[in-house]
Amino acid sequence: HRYLLCTTYLVNRRLILIICCETMASTVGDENAAPNQGDTDVVMTNVENRYTKQSKVDSSEKNNAAATESSEVFSPELLGMYYSRLFPYQFLYDWLSYEQKATLFSKREFSFTIEPAPGEEIYIRYQSFSTQEELTNAIMKRRPNKIDIGAIFSHPPKDHNAVQAKFHTEQRELVFDIDLTDYDDVRCCGCSGAKICNKCWTYMTMAIEIMESGLREDFGFKHIAWFYSGRRGVHCWVSDSAARQLSNEARSALASYFEVSLGTDKNKKITLPHPLHPMLARAYTKLEPMFLQHVVPETGHKLLSTEEHWTKLLETLPDAAKPVQEKMMAAWKDEDSTPEEKWATLKKHLNIFIGKNKGGNSKTAKTVSASDKIQIESWPAQTVFKHTYPRLDVNVSKMQNHLLKSPFCVHPKTGRVCVPMDVSKIETFDPFAVPTLDQLQREIDSNTTSDQNVKHDWQKTSLKEPFEHFQKNFLEPLRQELRKEQRDLAEQRAAQTGDF
Repeated sequence: HRYLLCTTYLVNRRLILIICCETMASTVGDENAAPNQGDTDVVMTNVENRYTKQSKVDSSEKNNAAATESSEVFSPELLGMYYSRLFPYQFLYDWLSYEQKATLFSKREFSFTIEPAPGEEIYIRYQSFSTQEELTNAIMKRRPNKIDIGAIFSHPPKDHNAVQAKFHTEQRELVFDIDLTDYDDVRCCGCSGAKICNKCWTYMTMAIEIMESGLREDFGFKHIAWFYSGRRGVHCWVSDSAARQLSNEARSALASYFEVSLGTDKNKKITLPHPLHPMLARAYTKLEPMFLQHVVPETGHKLLSTEEHWTKLLETLPDAAKPVQEKMMAAWKDEDSTPEEKWATLKKHLNIFIGKNKGGNSKTAKTVSASDKIQIESWPAQTVFKHTYPRLDVNVSKMQNHLLKSPFCVHPKTGRVCVPMDVSKIETFDPFAVPTLDQLQREIDSNTTSDQNVKHDWQKTSLKEPFEHFQKNFLEPLRQELRKEQRDLAEQRAAQTGDF
């Protein structure tokens, strides 16, 4: 292979070499393989060796992590087994071709991150394939550690250098990326960064609940699929035709619709409209019960379970509510109330203080300014939103040409599969129960079923439930609607031409 060095830059303390591949063989390491048509953009860098044993995620997750704690969860051999026996190529092809296999799929961009040798990583962009068989062969030969999916372009991405100025995006699913690292300032479970536990995973549950209702009720989208990222987050893919056709400006506006200013390291102030926008009011109604269940109690993030924590919370009250802060501090030291009861009491006294409660006869209410009343009245919602509202990586959603990790691939850090998630059972989803490659290998080896209904190896493993959910509740309804649209379009054309 011949590479031309373009530039270098420092990212996260690593020297990244950006190089263009002048001639890129279709199989890395196969000198006799035929080159791809056109040039392929490649990035090479050094990475840590991922073929190591997985350590415990958290001491509180001993039972969940026991099966994988001492197992090799990611290796070239295990990855080869997964790609050859379990990866659902048919699902991916049927989904991304949208019943227009001859025209759309070949214009879809894929990117591969491969590791030809431990510690060396190559990132290959602008891959495209005309058929499912081409995609299957490329993945099985290269065994990418990571697969990313991009937009549908005007021309096959592998020919992008040949067409140049004519090469542009035409459509792309509306996607959202939510990561637990963005919740570090409110995680009080002992986790931060890539470390997660079942307590902080509830933030993902709450985020999905809010995004689902907003996308379906406010925008009318129907074909929405959620996937576990394989480590510490979730991805959402909206595949409705209207969503795929959105311009970058429309995507940016839609992403901004869900944005809430939750403060920054320098400015802790949370900004919410008053009164709340109907979408935010609906979100507050959904989130407050989850806030009480997962954030305030001792079994959650302890926000109102210890004096240390409730002191920090009361200090966030507006300055004008100082009398309420002092009253609660004194009362809670002497009373044995539950965190939920403390929250109800705090809200009650805030409403009395600003004269909002019926029957309240606060003498101080008349002395509180209108702006202070609004701040005090908004504080409970601001607190709930700070701890529970979805924190989106909006840059992922704003541009058609933004790549996102492919569903069904494997996270190299954990060895876990990026499985589809059943939103109707989202509260019971356990990221530590998602199968790893070594677990899947054992399941295949131990399954000797001769059931005639078992047509795929993944049906013999714990991938069966999430894969069948994806097929039944997302893929089939999507394909049925697409076929109906095609029939309706054909009938319209026939009516116009008189050719029935």
